Amino acid sequence: MLLLTVVFGQDKKSKGDSYFFEYAYQQAIIAYEAQRAENGLSPQQELNLADAYFKTNAFDKASKTYLEAYKKDSLMGSHHFNKMLQSFSKTGNSERVMAFLATKADNFQQELLENADFNRELLQSNTANELDYQIFNVESNSPQSDFAPAFYGEELFFSSGRPQEEKKKQYAPMGESYLDIYVGRIGPDKQVAKADPFHDIPKSDYHKATPYYSESLKSIFYVLSNTQNGELAFDDNGKNALAIGMQVINGPFRLLLRDLSTSFYYPFYDTDTDRLYFAANFEDSYGGTDLYYVSTNKGQIMSAPVNLGPRINSPGNEIAPFIFENSLYFSSDVFYGMGGMDVYKSNLEDGRDFSIPVNLGLGINSTEDDFGFIIRNDGDGLLGYFSSNRPGGKGKDDIYGFKVDQKPGLKTIALRGKVIKSYDNDEGVAKAVVRILDGNGGVLKEVYANEDGDYRLEIPWREEVIIQATKERHSLFAEKLQFLEGLDQKEGFNLDIGLAAYDDLVEEREDQKVIKLREFYFGRGLKKITPEIATELDKVVGFVEQFPSVQLRIETHTDSRGGSAANFRLTQARSDAIKKYLLEKGVPNSNILYSMGYGEQKILNNCHNGAFCLEMLHRQNQRSLIVILNDNILFD
Repeated sequence: MLLLTVVFGQDKKSKGDSYFFEYAYQQAIIAYEAQRAENGLSPQQELNLADAYFKTNAFDKASKTYLEAYKKDSLMGSHHFNKMLQSFSKTGNSERVMAFLATKADNFQQELLENADFNRELLQSNTANELDYQIFNVESNSPQSDFAPAFYGEELFFSSGRPQEEKKKQYAPMGESYLDIYVGRIGPDKQVAKADPFHDIPKSDYHKATPYYSESLKSIFYVLSNTQNGELAFDDNGKNALAIGMQVINGPFRLLLRDLSTSFYYPFYDTDTDRLYFAANFEDSYGGTDLYYVSTNKGQIMSAPVNLGPRINSPGNEIAPFIFENSLYFSSDVFYGMGGMDVYKSNLEDGRDFSIPVNLGLGINSTEDDFGFIIRNDGDGLLGYFSSNRPGGKGKDDIYGFKVDQKPGLKTIALRGKVIKSYDNDEGVAKAVVRILDGNGGVLKEVYANEDGDYRLEIPWREEVIIQATKERHSLFAEKLQFLEGLDQKEGFNLDIGLAAYDDLVEEREDQKVIKLREFYFGRGLKKITPEIATELDKVVGFVEQFPSVQLRIETHTDSRGGSAANFRLTQARSDAIKKYLLEKGVPNSNILYSMGYGEQKILNNCHNGAFCLEMLHRQNQRSLIVILNDNILFD
């Protein structure tokens, strides 16, 4: 696996350091243990020793050494903290992983904690959809490291440390030849029986590895050792790093990304966006190597590297990006995986955001390192290849092929949309809480909508859930959702949620809270509900649906014209007609506590009996109000 494979060109201060930076981890352990017994180790050397234990699968010793370093310096870097959690997981101490993660929760990105909870639940879920993979070991694997497959038409590229007939220099840390690119034909059975060195790129005595072929550009992107005049080039600290080059088939070679102090890994060119993705160990990383992209003009670099952010990158190492049908596949050794490196899938949303990366689960992933995943359509199904050092292989890393009927990935439900005001679809409701509940009302996931009302959440697959949304002094939205097995959700299910803001729908009138309605009038001496009146009363029906705990009083008033007894009977009849209409429209009787007719008792102006008033002044007294009786306690 090509990761942090750099060479140092100068001696270190101690034997342990020297062995460690030459990747001779077993010798480093012996030297560091002797130094610790005699003179002690510096904090950095303690971490180096822990890393050496980790690299040699001595996870019990690694966890104890990391823990000792953590106790001396609880602010140790997130990358080493990830390795400590990994070593706990490797020794079956998952409870300690959770406990230590809780102690550092404030120091990690929220996305990491969400990713960890999500994948932990997903891998434990009985509803996880494990596909029927037909996995086979590729025949052209060797006893050396073979990894990083890439499609090249009907052939397969890969990287290998196998020796060639012509002598090639030995790369000491791996105990193999410097890496080279090989190519072999994919047979009808999808096997690659024979592979040969690929010669259509510039010669080098040093690393050439992790190729990616772009059909649209007719070009190969790959990593290579930094050299000068045919020899390794080192930075001021004696470090040799890896660059990314681009070879046009039957055309020129261009060096695209080169920094003597930074290694670049696993280039992938996305034709749709003209972006070049890669892994690198820049100083701004979230842990070890992170995934980045640069914008290009047909491969020509046009922007600074952009980090894919904390939804994708973690305190561990992320490598080997590959995009297929709007999904980003990559590998990570983050602590919540199944083993060392695991393959994850994240959907691209709107071309800029990523969904929670989902562990592909058993089959593709194992308790060992699984990485370099590629896939394409093949007949009625899909064909893919990946690398792994799982037991049963021929060498250190082997290439495996697989056939499968559906896109890999444990099944999830992704919901996204906008929380809007139910009576104004253009206005979002900021900071509304959106929840997914199980059938018993238990909260499976909870998020807050952003300032524009946008929300997104994702849970492991379930056949049925309840989505709920609310906000203080707003209505409650709740809806049962059912999902069909086999449904391809692509970028997720879109669901806009309508909420009503209580304060938008009520107003103060006559020293009491009433439902906000347009003025409506009954015909002279009539109690009939006209279409115009019904339109306003339908708003009351909607209000009660939004706020089902509301308690109402219907009030109807008239002007002073006519006899007071007749006016009282008329307003009572009108209030009763309003109540009858609301009940027929589904408003529960328990919501309407009173239906009152006040006649001319509560005149609002000076238009009392016998006073001359304009019609418009009499109209002010002809009114119907829907009063909210429990306004002061409705949201307690």
